[in-house]
Amino acid sequence: MIFDIFRKKEKEAPNEYLVKMSYDRRKPATKRNIINYLRSLGIEVKTNTKARGNNGLYQHNRIDVASGLKEEKAIEVLVHEFAHYIHSKIEKDIYKKGGSLEVLFDTKDIKEIKKELVSVTNITDKNMKLEAFINAKKEISDKIKSMQKAIQRDFPDFQRSKKFIPFEKYIKNSDAKYLLKYDAIRLIKGWFVKKEIIISVKNIETDFPQMPQAFQIYIKLCSLKRKQTRITRRINKLNKYYEKPTELFARFVQGYFSCPSSIAAMAPLTCNKFRILLKNGYYKELKDFFEIFGHFS
Repeated sequence: MIFDIFRKKEKEAPNEYLVKMSYDRRKPATKRNIINYLRSLGIEVKTNTKARGNNGLYQHNRIDVASGLKEEKAIEVLVHEFAHYIHSKIEKDIYKKGGSLEVLFDTKDIKEIKKELVSVTNITDKNMKLEAFINAKKEISDKIKSMQKAIQRDFPDFQRSKKFIPFEKYIKNSDAKYLLKYDAIRLIKGWFVKKEIIISVKNIETDFPQMPQAFQIYIKLCSLKRKQTRITRRINKLNKYYEKPTELFARFVQGYFSCPSSIAAMAPLTCNKFRILLKNGYYKELKDFFEIFGHFS
């Protein structure tokens, strides 16, 4: 199949592309056909890499697809990364800021569009890692509440938000004070004969058998709060990545290409706007891609 793809002069129609074909250009949406099309656009496509630990990666006119993916999954990844390629042609600084939905959908009113895109992305690319962190955070939160109740059996006035005065008085003369910042620590004891001692939150009962049980529980609670803070940071980082405009757009294109009717039912406003812009050439070669391998329904 021979493609003659060119852009109209900038002053005439900066966003339109015309395609002249010698015959019917419809082709099956196979991994090989899609790769051949992408390469015809001058995109370097690699299918034997680790894609930096992801299923796929787009950067600087190159698409990497992780080796070992099944045909259907590889196609989804190729469509997803091609959407990034298209986005990079619409907005040049997507690597720094992740782009903007206002530009991607050529409108300032993107509140409902973003809401629909988030719904779509939760279906097309369910983030199992994010779910695992959210579940872990909930589990830790439940443990902390249980520990608080256990401490309150001996110290009814105990509250996590206030200083635990009895504990602070006790801990000043104990090496366990280091466990308020670290889960485990190595101590060197002795003046003339040095002795190494390792204490940890995990072995708090063994390392400090004389410590009141409520204080042992409190040290474990502090450890869990540190872990909870770390998990919260990971969740926030993943959410920030997950809701980047360029990622929302790529997952939408991926979903719409694979199952347009389902995505249209889930995101009618977004699909309507997308179809109009697609037909008018706003998404550049993506129009040709859908005509060859998909449809405008």
